[in-house]
Amino acid sequence: MQAIVLASSSPYRRQLLEKLQLPFSCASPSVNEQRLPDEAPQSMALRLAVAKAKAVAARHNQHFVIGSDQVACLHRDDGDEILGKPGDHRQAVAQLQRCSGQRVDFYTGLALLNSTSGELQSCVEHFAVYFRPLTSETIEHYLAREPAYDCAGSFKVEGLGITLFERLEGRDPNSLTGLPLIALVDMFSNSGLDILSPHSVQTNNSETH
Repeated sequence: MQAIVLASSSPYRRQLLEKLQLPFSCASPSVNEQRLPDEAPQSMALRLAVAKAKAVAARHNQHFVIGSDQVACLHRDDGDEILGKPGDHRQAVAQLQRCSGQRVDFYTGLALLNSTSGELQSCVEHFAVYFRPLTSETIEHYLAREPAYDCAGSFKVEGLGITLFERLEGRDPNSLTGLPLIALVDMFSNSGLDILSPHSVQTNNSETH
């Protein structure tokens, strides 16, 4: 089976890819993730996912290279806001206050590049979360128990963050965490790799380069 490399240093994406029980390695793409002027969230997510895949493919011949990038967008009456990772408690509190009672759209770009053939598949997976009205007390209690300072939106949906929402909308909840596995399985299938084939089941020895 052709080797697989995940163009990411994110532990969340690595944990998601491990669900498919395929052997893979990880490599940091070292891509400038700055938003272009007037760039739409969907376009930004797709551009960066492809850029990450291409950057790592240049160093990994004969690989399937997976690139992914996520952009979170808060929709408000006074305009849309791209949500980054808060980094600390103060920024996380402020972010959750702005998200209270609002909808946040997550656009996750995905690219699968076959560095042997040059074939590139890409898409953007959309997932929306609807926040409950959050009091200052609720926000403080949540962050005290789950300080999600390294997550755009300041929550971890796979953990206690699920309590912050009224509802979720989207095809694949994995895309909310950072890697759309349903779309990735489709792309692998298009490239002739059947995830459930006995030939694809191997010990997962993921490494970071």
